[in-house]
Amino acid sequence: MAKKNVMLVKLVSTADTGFYLVKKRNPKKQTEKLKFRKYDPVIRKHVEFKEEKLKS
Repeated sequence: MAKKNVMLVKLVSTADTGFYLVKKRNPKKQTEKLKFRKYDPVIRKHVEFKEEKLKS
């Protein structure tokens, strides 16, 4: 069988609340790290989320 192209990454809130999201990313097509501005329900604001490795 073929190897899967996607890997799971952890998007951690920059507000240091401990809240994180899990996204799929294709490392062959998207070489730079992911960065999103999304809602953090712990502090109830939109903040930037940055990519980290997901420990499995």
